[in-house]
Amino acid sequence: MRKKRNSQIEFVFQPRTLKITDEYIARYERISKILDKHPEIVDQVHKDLKKLLKGKKRKGGPGRIGFTSDTILRIVICQIMEKESLRRIAVRIDDSRYLRGFVRIYDGPMIDFTTYSTLKNAIRPKTWKKVNELLTEAAVEEELISGEKLRIDTTAVETNIHWPTDSGLLWDTYRVISRLINTAREIDPEAADNKRLQAKRAKKIHCTIARRSRKKGTVSKEAKELYTKLIGLVDRLLEWVPSVCDSLRVGLAANAYGFMESLVVEGVIEELEHFRSLGLKVLDQARRRILDGEKVPNDEKLFSIFEPHTELLKRGKASKPIEFGHMISIQQVKETFITDYQVFEKKPDDKTLIEPALDRHRNVFGSNPDELSADKGFYESLEKIEELEAEIEVVSIGKKGKRTKEESEREHTEEFRGAQRFRAGVEGSISFLKRILGLWRCMSKGWEHYVATVGATVFVHNLLVLTSL
Repeated sequence: MRKKRNSQIEFVFQPRTLKITDEYIARYERISKILDKHPEIVDQVHKDLKKLLKGKKRKGGPGRIGFTSDTILRIVICQIMEKESLRRIAVRIDDSRYLRGFVRIYDGPMIDFTTYSTLKNAIRPKTWKKVNELLTEAAVEEELISGEKLRIDTTAVETNIHWPTDSGLLWDTYRVISRLINTAREIDPEAADNKRLQAKRAKKIHCTIARRSRKKGTVSKEAKELYTKLIGLVDRLLEWVPSVCDSLRVGLAANAYGFMESLVVEGVIEELEHFRSLGLKVLDQARRRILDGEKVPNDEKLFSIFEPHTELLKRGKASKPIEFGHMISIQQVKETFITDYQVFEKKPDDKTLIEPALDRHRNVFGSNPDELSADKGFYESLEKIEELEAEIEVVSIGKKGKRTKEESEREHTEEFRGAQRFRAGVEGSISFLKRILGLWRCMSKGWEHYVATVGATVFVHNLLVLTSL
């Protein structure tokens, strides 16, 4: 059974010649002490890893490699702090004496990145939520944070996709399904018949469309002809997929494949059916947009076959009018500690987030804040502001557009302006999450792992905040 923790060895290093090196190491030392002080955090992670490894008895499997849940959690923290990929963080830790000490591998073998990826992905979004709640409760009990001031904001976190175009999505569909069919042919040449794949032709048409694309909203006659050819290729390929899957299932039923081949075939069937369903959506929206000239609503569009949960976000930003990802909300107290976060599959109206945020604040601190601040997007009405002011001493939420005399006077008070100066500080924390901890774009695949990555990054942010308090 997986152990929770390694036997602790003193995590102390000799002073270096550079002050910045000492500060770098000291930061990890302080985080290590926080984790040791609150073992309930590792306990939550341990539950997920134990569940993953239950019943895995194969020699060399993840359950037999000897890495504790504490070590896996610490590697995740390292990866976020160092802003490295799965492969790079394995090399980084393996080559660093102080990082080895922090993750408690010491002089032992380093975990390979594939095993680490499996274990990291096993930590569920709700576990990261719970871990953040435990850290928040600990900070409150130790009086490191207070609930006097609360600021709320939203930001977009991008998914890892290329810019979506109809030809690009069609080509993605064709190349992925072609690759899967070729994999099936390597195992069972008869399963995919003798039909010829035309991936090169499909790619050539896509590249031609991309080179000759015109201004947004216009499609030339030539482009329509090219799109018709590309749509036809994808359509015929998708019609072929069910027969390929049926043939592979017949082979499985007849035990025509070896053990490992059967596992590959099962995976191929699953992926073929998955990408076919997404490909049908791509076909539909391409026909509607390009051939029929229909304006397809954004909520009916598919922006990536690899991250189908991706949402198009229009936030009115001059530098980035359109983003592809999801909205997250954060609520933060004056110590810059993030007391709660939410990840939204569909973009919410900011003004609906105030009451839930106050509910969560009361659950943590037992009372409303003395001061509440947010940007103009959270403004609902003067009546709503007055309701909030009946319970909260200072409510600093500005109004968009023209203001009445009463509204203008309220926004020119020193209390309101002071709270807005406090509110502006949340932008620095958002910038830190994105620039320093890498949350500007989520590289994890799938909705569940996307949410988990946000939770893990907020956790690391809060650990760093506590190290400075």
